[in-house]
This record gives sequence, C-alpha cells and structure tokens, in this order.
Amino acid sequence: MRPRDEALVAVLTLAVLGMVVGSLGQTRHEPTSRDERPSTFIAGPGGSRALLDAMKRMGISVRRFRLRPQELVGLDDSKRQALFVLDPTVGLSAPEVGSILDFRDQADLIIAGAAAEPLMKCFGYKTKRRFLDSLQAIRPGANFRDASPWVHAVLISTGQTKVVDSTRSYDVSYGSCTVPAMAKVDTLLVSGGGQLVAVRVTPSDSGHAVILASDVELFRNRALRYTDAGPFALGLVAGRYDEVVFEEYHHGFGASGSLGGAVLEWSWGSPWGWLVWQAAIVGLMALLFGAVRFGVARPAIPRVRRSPLEHVRALATALSAARGHDVAIAAMVRGLRRRLLPPALRARGDWRLWLAQLKRSTRSERGQAALATLETLTRPGQESIAVLRAANAVEDLWEDQRR
Repeated sequence: MRPRDEALVAVLTLAVLGMVVGSLGQTRHEPTSRDERPSTFIAGPGGSRALLDAMKRMGISVRRFRLRPQELVGLDDSKRQALFVLDPTVGLSAPEVGSILDFRDQADLIIAGAAAEPLMKCFGYKTKRRFLDSLQAIRPGANFRDASPWVHAVLISTGQTKVVDSTRSYDVSYGSCTVPAMAKVDTLLVSGGGQLVAVRVTPSDSGHAVILASDVELFRNRALRYTDAGPFALGLVAGRYDEVVFEEYHHGFGASGSLGGAVLEWSWGSPWGWLVWQAAIVGLMALLFGAVRFGVARPAIPRVRRSPLEHVRALATALSAARGHDVAIAAMVRGLRRRLLPPALRARGDWRLWLAQLKRSTRSERGQAALATLETLTRPGQESIAVLRAANAVEDLWEDQRR
C-alpha cells in the first residue's frame, strides 16, 4: 500500500473512532452552560433567561436591545418602560453612559453589578466588594430565611456631587456627570449589618426612578430559581411597566456578526467541533508527510536524444517492411529538397530534375558519390536494402551541401 493510501486509511479510521466515541459519550441532556454573562440569551445558571421568561408569562412586553446605547432614543416612549443594565461584560464608555442617562427621560433604570458603577456613581452610589465573604440580603424589617439570596457586594454612598470617569480615557475620553438631588430614596434590600444591597432613588429632576443593586447575582437564573431573589426581581416590574428592555450589546450580543465567527465559536465549545479540528489536523499532517520529500532528490534516468539519422533509418525500415521502397526513397529526396531550398521554391518542379541539378553544387567526392547513388536508387524496382542505402546517401549529401 502506498504511503498516501495509508494516511487516508488512518484519517478515515480516526474519524470513525471519533464519531463512535462522541456518540457513546453524548448524553441525552445538553451540558450545563458555564457562561457567566448575565444575559437573557443565556439559559445556564449564570444567565438571566429565567427573568425574561417570567416577565413574558406575566404579560409584560420584553425587548432585547442589541444596538449601541446611542440608539435607545429611537425606542417608543408611549409605554411605561424600564431598562435593565446588568453588570456589563464590556465596560461602558463615557458617551454610552451619557446615552443611558438621556434615556432616563422616558424610562426607569434598573442597574446592577460592579461593572455598572459608572452609571451608579451618577446617582451617588458605588459598590463595595466583599472578598472571600458573602452576605444574605433581606427586605428591611424581614427575618433571614434559608432562601434569602446571598450577595458579594454592598452599596455605599460616594458623597460626591460631580463624578468624573476616566476608566476609558485611554481609548475614548473622560466622562462626567452631576449627581441630581433626590426627591425620594427607598431601601429595597439590606444585609444583616444594615448595609445597603438595593435601593430605589427618584431624582427630583425627573419623574422616573432608578433602582440600584450591588450584586448582579440577584438576577441570575440560579438565584431566581432557588432563593427569594425571584420574587424580589419580579416585584420590581410587576404592575409597574408595560415593556422591559434588556441591554445586551455590552454582553457581546450585538447585532453584528458573521457565520464564520459563529461556526468557529461553536467548534471550540462542542465535542463534535473538537472532532472536526482533530481530524483536520491529522489530515494536514498526513498531507505534509506524504508531500514533502526529505533528503537529496533521487537522480533521474538519463534520456539520450536520438540523432536525425536514427529517425531516418527508422522511417526507412518501416517503409521497407511495408514494401514501399520507391515511395520511401522519393520521400527522402523530397525531404532533402525541403531542407536545402528556400520556402518559396520548395514545392516547385519535379524532384528528379532538382536532384540532377545538384551536380553543380556538389563539391566533395563523398557528396558526388552519394548523389550518384541516389540517382541510381530513384529508379523503380529497387530492393528493400536500397531504402537504407538511400537514407545514408541523403545524409551524406545533406552534410556536403551544408558546407
């Protein structure tokens, strides 16, 4: 078996074994997603898909906003709206913070997570992370329960009236905002020590409220399912809004994208995708090892080119075997005339007369002997050996005329 055939068999065998292993290892249920982005597009424990589904069941219109925040102003403002900004995976730039603040004129804001701090600071609060520690959150005046949600951060007041954000100054610009005066501040969740976890503030310059939550864990699927975070999150919107908008652009679900990028992302996260990558790598290696020759190239078989005389003799032998002696001799003489005469004179006149006229230009004794031999052999009825003699005579005459 040739090396390339062996490589092909190896690749096919590997592919079949991979398919068998993948089929045996595949379970009936899809593997649990480990994506921790708090997006409504993610149904895993770290996502927020359950919050969106619950709102739909409650009859609230839900929209996933996948454009830049600058496009928020184009939304219909005739409904009671709320915009969820849940711990953006990609940091908010100063222009984007300004666009979200402008949208506050037509909708309430619900902001959660440390990554949303640039927005929180514009309302006088920021998050304080509790490393290696967590706290249970309850409503003010309530008692702790086993189902009380756990958080890893609390809210603290900044005490500032004007905030300057320089976190994106290296690629965008500085951002600044003025903290408005608050007409009303409601505490929604606190920790065991009385620290703030979630508040609702109503700025005096607008009739729309802003809800701030220290930890986005309150809105993740795992917390909504197993803790009191579910009733808390749904209580924020039930009976208050006709439409809820989830900001998804900063979670990597923008409206742009390509099929190639989606396929590549799938191949990195799927066992079948890994199988395709492994088969492609093995096939590429087999192709490289089968195509590249290492070491000195093998010497080729020498090919000696035949002389014109050998071709003439071969032609003479073939014509002799076909009993075309006279035809062969005449063809050789006409061929000699074509080689000696100019193109304009090659096809004119009888070749026998031309052969007789060669006596004037034939100088050597060898050429004259060859010419005499040809004149004799051009007579009809020659023997088979005459073809070979005529070939030799033509060659001698050609060499004589070329001098």
